[in-house]
Amino acid sequence: MPAQTAHLPRLVLASTSPFRRELLGRLQLPFEVAAPDLDETALPGEAPAATAERLSLEKARAVAARFPDALIIGSDQVAYQGERAYGKPGTRINAIRQLQAMRGKIVIFHTGLCLLNAASGQAQVCGVPTEVRFRDLSDAEIERYLDREDALNCAGSAKSEGLGIALLESLRGDDPNALIGLPLIALCRMLRAEGVPLP
Repeated sequence: MPAQTAHLPRLVLASTSPFRRELLGRLQLPFEVAAPDLDETALPGEAPAATAERLSLEKARAVAARFPDALIIGSDQVAYQGERAYGKPGTRINAIRQLQAMRGKIVIFHTGLCLLNAASGQAQVCGVPTEVRFRDLSDAEIERYLDREDALNCAGSAKSEGLGIALLESLRGDDPNALIGLPLIALCRMLRAEGVPLP
């Protein structure tokens, strides 16, 4: 490991997602992982984008006491179409219902991101939306997809980093990593603001 890493601040990813871990690894910075333990339910009347951004901050804060000298990364994603939000389905029946409701429609996947400086208490928070157009999926296509992809723990039941890409017509957004769960372009900007050297 280069000598310069000895002077880097401690970096903690407040997530157990293997996809977020893989994405953060692309920045070639040493980091640790900690599981945030919190209720991810939306507040009454809360807009989906606001939910994702609030939860990204709460996830970072949830592990701050364990890492008082660290820069802590929190991220959360909510999918929505109009007033309807799509969270993690949890069950196959819910996943089928979500995908049936989204077929042929444009769904926004809003990814909240937070970088919390645990020592100062300063937090940078932003949201990165990705517009996803779903194909007009048949029930048989939905069933085949769920037979082959474990999508029960991802917002909207569609893993674009896996077989879920076959469900989609098109994507539009500022950062392709945001849809997978960690907006790296925005994160690099936040890390630079905290003095972390990145190319």
